[in-house]
Amino acid sequence: MAETAQTVEVLICTGTGGIASGSLKVAEAFEQEFEKHGIEARVGKRCEIKKTGCRGLCANDVLVDIHFPDQDVVTYDFVTPELVPQIVEQHIIGGEPVPKKTAGPYYSQFLEKQHRTIFSRCGRIDAESIEDYIAHGGFEGIKRAVTMPSEDVVEEVKRSGLRGRGGGGFPTGVKWSFAKASPGKLKYLICNADEGDPGAFMDRSLLEGDPYCIIEGMMVAAYAIGCSHGYVYVRAEYPLAIKRLQLAIDTCYERGILGDDCMGLGFPFHLRIKAGAGAFVCGEETALMASIEGQRGMSRPRPPFPAVRGLWGKPTNINNVETYANVTYILQRGADWYASIGTEGTKGTKIFAVTGKVKHTGLVEVPAGVTMREVIYDVCGGILNNRKFKAVQAGGPSGGCLPAEALDAEVDYDSLIKAGAMMGSGGLVVMDETTCMVDVARFFLTFTRRESCGKCIPCRIGLKIMLEILERICAGEGQDGDIELLQDMAMDIKKSSLCGLGQTAPNPVLSTIRYFRHEYEAHIHDKECPSHVCKPLLHFHVIDEACKKCGLCKRVCPVDAITWEKGQVAYIDRDKCTECTSCYDACRFMAID
Repeated sequence: MAETAQTVEVLICTGTGGIASGSLKVAEAFEQEFEKHGIEARVGKRCEIKKTGCRGLCANDVLVDIHFPDQDVVTYDFVTPELVPQIVEQHIIGGEPVPKKTAGPYYSQFLEKQHRTIFSRCGRIDAESIEDYIAHGGFEGIKRAVTMPSEDVVEEVKRSGLRGRGGGGFPTGVKWSFAKASPGKLKYLICNADEGDPGAFMDRSLLEGDPYCIIEGMMVAAYAIGCSHGYVYVRAEYPLAIKRLQLAIDTCYERGILGDDCMGLGFPFHLRIKAGAGAFVCGEETALMASIEGQRGMSRPRPPFPAVRGLWGKPTNINNVETYANVTYILQRGADWYASIGTEGTKGTKIFAVTGKVKHTGLVEVPAGVTMREVIYDVCGGILNNRKFKAVQAGGPSGGCLPAEALDAEVDYDSLIKAGAMMGSGGLVVMDETTCMVDVARFFLTFTRRESCGKCIPCRIGLKIMLEILERICAGEGQDGDIELLQDMAMDIKKSSLCGLGQTAPNPVLSTIRYFRHEYEAHIHDKECPSHVCKPLLHFHVIDEACKKCGLCKRVCPVDAITWEKGQVAYIDRDKCTECTSCYDACRFMAID
């Protein structure tokens, strides 16, 4: 630790988002500049380039932190290789940050209301370095766990109040107690990293940025329930997460951390990765186990539950990535510490992937109980282009759409369910006034219908019929009684589907009807789309009194269908117009009808 304190650190985000933005070239540029300037001799301290995981503000990649000992971290955003020489010469050598290139006040605002626990090492450590993990408190949780009887470890997790972060919110300690109580010497432990929700990437970022934390959490669980074999089920579309997790597992075997005698602490645990083929239904635990067994990913009836008869017929415990990450910190810092964060019904923090029409998209970790308004406005900076907030989709494709009236709802399991949504795995899709809620329901139902395994009739046929109704409504062919039919079918599907996918798939339809029924009625009765999204219902003309005469619509029109002169109202030539909606998307004044 003394050496670390005298090290100048250059922390570069090399999560999937960072790499896509060019972070590997930025890291290479720093290495070249360090070699060129003989940097350690010039600075008088050891200089280290760390390739870290995601730190949350993904829209501003490439993010680079410069950290001198005993000084505040300085963050640069939108860093390119061309900017690196200036940072090295002016900041690292000269000691003066480059003010116009540092992240603005919004970065401090982005972090201010967050409570970074699970995400605390992401962006701070080299994700591929076990030494860095250990230097930041790694494996302290499992060392404490083995000093306690396994029953006490289960009780510690129960007392913490941790609820499963995969979506259902079932108490983790209670779940462990079921698996522990099941007879038999062979038990299995599974980490569900099949993150299939559109717009969700929390689990991926944890695996990429802090893989040893997940391994440690699983080791604690394995010790607690008496399990010796585990799987991490990761979708194959996460190659970087798989690469770094496999490297971490291999390193743990080399160091004796995993194996027949884990860390010399007296218990066995073997861990391997199973790459899934990307089926959304495999996020459901019984379908996931079928996939690991080499079968088609299809749900099974319950009971028996996995804790009694799961993988290959043996007692099995399944939690998701974020849940195991929480376990690591609970055993390291204690149940009382964890229970002091959050609300009575939802303890701890929750990571959300915030996407959509919001200024600062990315990952945020907040204590349970903050309001949706705080997440969207205080942390993420509000609505893009300063438009009006319309709704937020909480809980992924099986969640619900909450309107402006629900902005002050607390973000916890019980409050969101009461409001007509769900916590889910943590996806938040923010929508503004340009979003059609009927079209949103159609979009999410298209996804869940396509991802249905097709095993049970309510899901296979019911979702297909509901989708056909929504497509008719969006095409201007809605009929009287369609809304009531959608509601009836949705309730039937929720009650009779075999697994969680079918039981929750109608939620977007029910919540949009509940809060935005007037939009359905406008589509059906007036043949109008109030948000001007559904193309068959669009007219494409400029509203004279709303037009600000700025000409932005003309500049974005790909077919030159708009006539405009300075100081004049724009005009759309319907014969040339291809109805691509570029002008509508660009206009900030809702002047395109």
